Amino acid sequence: MTETLFNPFAPGFDEDPYPHYAELRSADAVQEHPLGFWYVSRFEDVTTLLRSGLSVEPRHLAPHPVRDEMRKAAGGNDSDWRLGGLSMLDRDPPDHTRLRGLVAKVFTPRAINALTPNITALVDTALDRMADLGRFDVVDELAFPLPFAVITDMMGMPPTDEARLRELTGTLVRSLEPVVDPELAARIGESDREFARLTAEAIAWKRANPADDLLTALIAAEHEGDVLSDDELIAQVGLLYVAGHETTVNLISNGVVALLRNPDQLAALRADPSLIDNAVEELLRYDSPVQLSRRITTSAFELAGREIPAGIFVIAGLASANHDPDHWGPDAAELRLDRPNARHHVSFGAGPHHCLGAALARLEGRIALGRLVERFPDLALDGPVEWNGRINLRGAAKVPVTV
Repeated sequence: MTETLFNPFAPGFDEDPYPHYAELRSADAVQEHPLGFWYVSRFEDVTTLLRSGLSVEPRHLAPHPVRDEMRKAAGGNDSDWRLGGLSMLDRDPPDHTRLRGLVAKVFTPRAINALTPNITALVDTALDRMADLGRFDVVDELAFPLPFAVITDMMGMPPTDEARLRELTGTLVRSLEPVVDPELAARIGESDREFARLTAEAIAWKRANPADDLLTALIAAEHEGDVLSDDELIAQVGLLYVAGHETTVNLISNGVVALLRNPDQLAALRADPSLIDNAVEELLRYDSPVQLSRRITTSAFELAGREIPAGIFVIAGLASANHDPDHWGPDAAELRLDRPNARHHVSFGAGPHHCLGAALARLEGRIALGRLVERFPDLALDGPVEWNGRINLRGAAKVPVTV
């Protein structure tokens, strides 16, 4: 077994994981890990894995002592965790096909594009507040509140304790991490159950108070006589809230950090605002909001000459693939806002589980980053960047700036 193991707890990984990813690509790009999973780090292998049709359902996993302990600490089995395991993220066809089809009927490009005026108004209001402050944290003032407000408004959620909802989603995203801490597993399980209760209450309220919003549309969505059950509704709403919010926080905060640390690229964007579409794609590639994805083998699976047994978690290194020089060229580690193939990144995954909310994330990124850069020509870092300590949904937690 290789001595170069995927180790997200290595010194410096939190600040910059990309040198470690480069080492893995060179030393052991398809590796078996002592903790019972396999890790894949090259672009070609990652895309093959994501498009393979492998399972995402934990019921196919072979027993493993660490994972079984975490499942027990969470208060049940995998089907009890992550909102019942019923979100489209956790289902294979035909369930995945049915669930995604029902959600896609209402989460349409037209519905997302219609949000442009609302998102623009939210961003401009935030920028006005930031201008008055002079010095502020980009995460607190823009990256966090914007996608939270957008998904809340889009869903048409009833009045609720937003601070508590933020706490719960912040804990729930840790279920997407490699979890080896029983106390954290227990907190995730508790948050999962509380969030499911709150969501069930919101759905009941919405049934009595329908409106022109996504939650009402999800309740009414029907395909060939099929509708979402209450449990499925809870799971899809939870997925849209957690995945649709937390990932966009990282896109905006990581994007600001990347631009401020690469002043030549920031200057290029200011000189040519039409770069913003491709700039968002390159920022998604350069520092991925989601660093990892996972699949589960149901039978022996061969990848890059290695045979992965059945019942195994296989982790796809999205962020590593996005920096693979075999695909991107010798400047793969550099930020180039005019990179012609930037949109080929795998930050939204690939294959049947490609992120359904990609268009919304792109729209929010274009408006937030484009208008921030345009509004503040003297935008500059005003202290050290702090990172959120997550392995998968890795992002900047504090980005102090001055304008």
